[in-house]
Amino acid sequence: MALIVQKYGGTSVGSLERIRLVADRVARWRDQGHRVVVVVSAMAGETDRLLVLARQIQEHPMPRELDVLLSTGEQVTIALLSMALNAKGCPARSYTGAQVHILTDSAHNKARIRDIDAARVGADLEAGRVVVIAGFQGIDEQGDITTLGRGGSDTSAVAIAAALKADECQIYTDVDGVYTTDPRVEPKARKLDRITFEEMLEMASLGSKVLQIRSVEFAGKYKVPLRVLSSFEEGEGTLITFEEDAVEDAKISGIAFSRDEAKLTVLGVPDQPGVAYRILGPIADANIEVDMIIQNIAAQEATTDFTFTVHRNDFPRALEILDATAKALGARQVLGDREIVKISLVGVGMRSHAGIASRMFATLAKEGINIRMISTSEIKISVVVDEKYLELGVRSLHEAFGLDGLRATAGVA
Repeated sequence: MALIVQKYGGTSVGSLERIRLVADRVARWRDQGHRVVVVVSAMAGETDRLLVLARQIQEHPMPRELDVLLSTGEQVTIALLSMALNAKGCPARSYTGAQVHILTDSAHNKARIRDIDAARVGADLEAGRVVVIAGFQGIDEQGDITTLGRGGSDTSAVAIAAALKADECQIYTDVDGVYTTDPRVEPKARKLDRITFEEMLEMASLGSKVLQIRSVEFAGKYKVPLRVLSSFEEGEGTLITFEEDAVEDAKISGIAFSRDEAKLTVLGVPDQPGVAYRILGPIADANIEVDMIIQNIAAQEATTDFTFTVHRNDFPRALEILDATAKALGARQVLGDREIVKISLVGVGMRSHAGIASRMFATLAKEGINIRMISTSEIKISVVVDEKYLELGVRSLHEAFGLDGLRATAGVA
């Protein structure tokens, strides 16, 4: 008998019919002798609907009151799912984040979990009940409702699994696992049996929508085995676990990409100590995250060219700030480009295999794809290319590294 925490996202509980299907699955797990805790999101579209209502009342809703409003979406789901389970003869009890006492800090709309009191949940499990908990929410030390930010239900599920020392945390979603790359771009992409936490963390940071980055960080820190499964079809899904020796057989596990990139360049900056801070300091002060950075020193001039990337949504504001900074520095020119994408190779096998970067660059060159920027880490190589080459780049790399027929133990989404 195992203790299983299952998380169902908004699509999985998007209608009464789907809630009943979730109840059927949960009841089967309990009938097999397992103890089950279920964490759910609001029904698909409900959070967006509540946000629209809030903004019709107040253009910039008060964070505390917005949390009170948004938390009601999950409260609807837990009640309906508990009713569906009890109607099937499967005893269940629902709890909000506050009732379970998921203690968070007071950063409304983006709170972080500090502690969970698992006693109440444990007592219900011992009594043979299924426990249904609202994801995405908690309570701070002042007793105020807080929310964890978009995708926070994943983090809720992992944190609850860690507190309960669950045998596995299962994330049910609208995909049946983690793939070597996005099947919508490369139809030959394959689902992987397992990946490492390290690889999944890279993928989440690179924009993979399968799991929220905070949930992967939490799972890795507290050693909670994660499994990604489909709510709509049976299967083993993909297990996210710790690195094994077998992963060294695969040089590259998969290919990630991000369409949400924009590039900014300031040319002819005086080459002086502290110039990088003077460029990026105002960007950071505006709460704009910077990703890739390149600085080129001119050989015959006492100037440097400085290039960095930001999220595409932040491009207009970042460009405005950089224009002002460039004038203050006496720089020659500021350039911006929103028609770029980032393509990344990910794999723990990079640690023990040479020549990955050169093969990647050769593959792209063969297709006539010019590389604008390069960034590397121990298990990742990222390049920035023109947006029009995204699909060609992903497909050519997928073939070049043999991912079409991959049957390895690691992969990416």
